Amino acid sequence: MKRVALSTLSLALLAAAGTAHAQSSVTLYGVIDESIQWAHNTMDASGKNSNLVGLAGGNLSGNRWGLKGTEDLGGGLKAIFQLENGFNINNGKMGNYNGNTAIFGRQAFVGLTHDQFGTVTLGRQYDPLVDMVQPLTADNYFGSTFATPGDVDNNDNSSRTNSAIKYVSPVLEGFQFEGMYALGGVAGATGSGQSWGAAATYGIGSFNVAGGYFRMDNASSPTARAANGGWASGATSDAMFQDGSQINTPYASAKSVGIASIAAQYVAGPFTFSGRYSNVQMRPDGYSSFASTQRYNVAAGFLGYQLNPALLLGLGYTWTHGAGDTSNTYNQVSIGADYNLSKRTDLYGVAAWQHANGQQPGAPAGTAAGASIGSYGFNSASSSQTLVSLGIRHKF
Repeated sequence: MKRVALSTLSLALLAAAGTAHAQSSVTLYGVIDESIQWAHNTMDASGKNSNLVGLAGGNLSGNRWGLKGTEDLGGGLKAIFQLENGFNINNGKMGNYNGNTAIFGRQAFVGLTHDQFGTVTLGRQYDPLVDMVQPLTADNYFGSTFATPGDVDNNDNSSRTNSAIKYVSPVLEGFQFEGMYALGGVAGATGSGQSWGAAATYGIGSFNVAGGYFRMDNASSPTARAANGGWASGATSDAMFQDGSQINTPYASAKSVGIASIAAQYVAGPFTFSGRYSNVQMRPDGYSSFASTQRYNVAAGFLGYQLNPALLLGLGYTWTHGAGDTSNTYNQVSIGADYNLSKRTDLYGVAAWQHANGQQPGAPAGTAAGASIGSYGFNSASSSQTLVSLGIRHKF
């Protein structure tokens, strides 16, 4: 009897352990994206235009590996976390964010989620525009080659937000909203280097629309700005200036950057139609290297065609107009093809051509604007630039 009782108890404990294990999970995941890339009209070390040929990773998806997990706490409540590392596939180094490497520089957060009340997370995260507006744009399908010149509106996820508190609502009759506040972390100056934003999305059938606003404040200390090349916000230390694009880098010393963005998408059979608009305000103060607010208006359209279950074709156009401190216009046409070899591996080809006119930002008056495709940071000494990438992507 004693032996039977012990056996019964052991089985019960094993069953309980198995149940607890089933209610918790940790997933290892990642993306490896690599290509052969050719860029025409790219400045060399002497400032003259040359052709650039090399291997380039992260065209459709940034290279990464990560861990994400969940624990069922009962009553519909779960604990969640995500740690995501970015890396350079061609040298094996960790991702570089504004000159600093970070082991989990892409994302690092923990929080609670409830089926009825929504999700609260804390840590390094994407802003509400990236979460809700970007998925309806061309960048979601073909990445950086279809992004805004210089990524002035953060459509290509150039900025992550540190020390962020985020709330995401559950989906209510097709409607969902999100709010975020990030602390600057400066003693005696709560608002210095802070960020905040909000966005909402609504979907019905094949139609989706989303819009929102994101505001980033720079550090109020001129010493901090000077030591960090202009942008020294505690909440958005990498902001949108890390790629070195000549379109937005001259405004890295801005007091604040405000981005309002809206996008809509409609799917009709094999066709995907989307359009978006962004307004960016880069405002100066007495510590900025420019005197007048620089405004960028961005309008873009995308047409996707699913030729067959394996092959997606895409065509995009992006118009970017700068005014205020500097007047300039960038017209960019992008094309792409993505062929799935399996659910986890695909081959792709993307290309873009851009033409710039007007005044070069941050340059003496009369200096013609130079092209700079997407968020690559390949600056040109002329008004046009071409970029072609042929690559492979594997997800695990």
